Order: sequence, then structure tokens, then C-alpha cells
Amino acid sequence: MLLEEWLRAHDGAAHSSDIYAAGFSKHAIAAGVRSGRMLRFRRSWIALRECDSAILAAIGIGGRLTCVSAARKLGLWVPAHSGVHVAVSPSAARIKTEGLRVHWSTGPAPAAARAVVDPLINVLHHVARCQELAAALAIWESALNKKFVDAAVLERIEWHSERANHIAALCTKLSDSGLETHFVDLMRAIGVAVQQQVWIDGHSIDALIGDRLVVQLDGFAHHSSPADRRRDIEADVRLRLRGYTVVRFDYYQVLFQPDLVQNVIRAAIAQGLHRAA
Repeated sequence: MLLEEWLRAHDGAAHSSDIYAAGFSKHAIAAGVRSGRMLRFRRSWIALRECDSAILAAIGIGGRLTCVSAARKLGLWVPAHSGVHVAVSPSAARIKTEGLRVHWSTGPAPAAARAVVDPLINVLHHVARCQELAAALAIWESALNKKFVDAAVLERIEWHSERANHIAALCTKLSDSGLETHFVDLMRAIGVAVQQQVWIDGHSIDALIGDRLVVQLDGFAHHSSPADRRRDIEADVRLRLRGYTVVRFDYYQVLFQPDLVQNVIRAAIAQGLHRAA
């Protein structure tokens, strides 16, 4: 394996001592730097030219990428955010924090001394402490849905954090997206029980309240074509003909108009639309 390939498999950057331990020589490093494909960073670090700037920022203060920054790198659902989230030792000092969100905690899982990205368990630990409950829950469930971790494992971890323990207890594998998690959290706040991923008419619906109130949720990238829109209209009509009331909310409404969503559901329940005739 070439050094360039090895670095790419290790998040694009590594300490020179780890590179030597992997069997690469000083000559391989020097050749990579001369070619312009690699660069030296903080004297003892070597990074690919295309290395993620967030990882370089973490290395720059002697930390690891974590929280929503690491979650995004892992391909998990994350909310819009600013700054790079970096985990550092609680004893770290003289750190320049401009443009960074520094987490002064190590998390429950051990990490290699020169790791550039936190282990997933620590990422979830920081997410629980940093993000609002609905967003944190959505990220955790995204990790479950991608099968990066199992719910039974999360429940047994000693989080040493009330928020993380609470999120571990709430997590399910039923949300297809962070959007569904937000909706369930909104309903839980007003005492409404939700069934997720229920099969009706040969198709999975996002949420069912009671016996007859169907809620469909349209994500940020939903309805990318007229064909998608026609498919949704047909599905809604088929449900209505079978005696269901269908309510559809989009990404913006669920995330930024929670009162509207809750009030619509309250009114629907008050009218008995959730009950079978």
C-alpha cells in the first residue's frame, strides 16, 4: 500500500510516528511532500493536500474532531451548525478557540492518543451534551439506522451524563430520518403517542396517531421531481379512500414551526380524526 492510500484510509492525516510504525519510511514522507500531494503540519504531522480542513483545525489544537462535526463526516444526519467541534483533554491549556467549539471532555470510550476523529461513542456523548434534545436524538437515531451501533449497546454504556442516559432510553430504530425524530419529540411534548413505520395498503407511512390519523413527513430534498409529487398525491388519495385522514408536513414546518405542527395535530385529535368510525 502506498503512503497516500494509507493516509486516505486514516482520515487524511497522521502523526509521523504512526506512519513509521505502519512501515513507511522518511523517504516516503519526503517524496509525498515534494510531490505536493502531502503537507507537513505542526512539524510532526503529515496530511494529504485534500485533507478535511476541519480535521486540520482539530489537529492544530491537539484535539480530535467530535460532536456534530464528526457526525457529519460519518454521514449521519446533523442540523445546521457553525464552527468546528473539537474534543480536547480537560487539562489542555493555551488553546486558540477562534472558529472552534471546544469540548473539554474525553467521553466514555478510550481513544488513541493521536486519533484525529473521536470514536462514535464519544461523538454521541458530546452530541448529547452539546445539542438540543431533539437534534441530539435525531443524530443518535441516525447512527442506529445506519447500523453503526446497536441500541442494546448504547443502553449499557456508562455515559456519566443524565442527558446521554435520557437519550439512550428514548432511542429507537424506527425513525427513517432526523425529521421523523423531531416530529415524535414534538408529539411527546404534548402527550401524543405515535406509531412509526406502520404498513398500510402495502406501504410504510411515517407516523400513525390513534387508528386513523396518518402523518407524512417531507424531508429537505423531498419532491425532487414531478413524478415524486404525483406518487405522494396518489398514496394520500389511496389512504383517504380507506378511511384515513392524512396530514403532511415538510422539513421547514417540523424544524422551524413546531407550534403550527402541534396545533394542527391537537385540532385533528379534538375533531376525533384519529379514531375509527
